[in-house]
Amino acid sequence: MSILSLTFHTPAVLVASWDEYIKTDLENMVENLMDVEKYILSEVESDMISEGKNTNLLLIFDDIEKRQEFIDIEFKNITERIEAKFGQEVMIFETFLNQKKNRF
Repeated sequence: MSILSLTFHTPAVLVASWDEYIKTDLENMVENLMDVEKYILSEVESDMISEGKNTNLLLIFDDIEKRQEFIDIEFKNITERIEAKFGQEVMIFETFLNQKKNRF
């Protein structure tokens, strides 16, 4: 199992547009991703976020190779679509989670 966390930071002025984008586009894109075994799409709740909103997409792959293929192909597509809609305003942070132990 190999895990990738994508966090999308949206400034406060774009939250309504981002929420609509999640419902109309992002959820559909995620549902159609190849090689993603499981995923969790979440709103991030944190005292550390005082402006805007963070959304997290946790993706679980069978192995590191599948995760890397996703980064090389699908991640670029997702990034391009978000940039086409929001420009540089929505920031995307990718975090590779390399498991030490799990209890899934």
